[in-house]
Amino acid sequence: MRTKLLPAIFVLLLVPALAAFRSHSHHGSGNDRTSFGSDITIADGESAGDVACAFCSVKVHGDVNGDAAVLFGDVTVDPGHHVNGDTAILGGNLNLGEESSVGGDVAILAGNANLAEGAAIHGSRSVLPGFFWLLLPLAPFLLLIGIIWLIVYLVRGRRYEFPAYPQGRGLPPHPGPPQPGPPYSGPPR
Repeated sequence: MRTKLLPAIFVLLLVPALAAFRSHSHHGSGNDRTSFGSDITIADGESAGDVACAFCSVKVHGDVNGDAAVLFGDVTVDPGHHVNGDTAILGGNLNLGEESSVGGDVAILAGNANLAEGAAIHGSRSVLPGFFWLLLPLAPFLLLIGIIWLIVYLVRGRRYEFPAYPQGRGLPPHPGPPQPGPPYSGPPR
């Protein structure tokens, strides 16, 4: 089951980039959907190719003929409708209505698969619930932040401390102006 998770995560990371590339190229099918921050809705009677969004959700009232990839959002498929390709979700849920289906593999990291009666996933299913799994893709960044913090901590600890100004912290109070002593009488005899 876990052997299929890595390719699914790869699809999750690759599909948005490919969909954006295809939508700007001359060879794109024209019915792929991508979004960042705004929900994608496939209307009833409408058919879409690949669907990819980040920080948003996908609502399927029609059909998706390609793959669906969502980063921090849900995929909701209405009763009787389908996603014909693979579905990859990071930080969200898959909600399949009655008699709806996913034709390919499903990989969900930090979310759940909620299937109504008669709903089906025809490929393999890899679901890792719990928000702990969100740390997995962020681990390289967290490691880098930790190394930077350690370097800054060590450099600050070894930093040269300049002497404090008079009357500054750590120095005895200034004794005041010099007091006149006895007059000079020459070298001792």
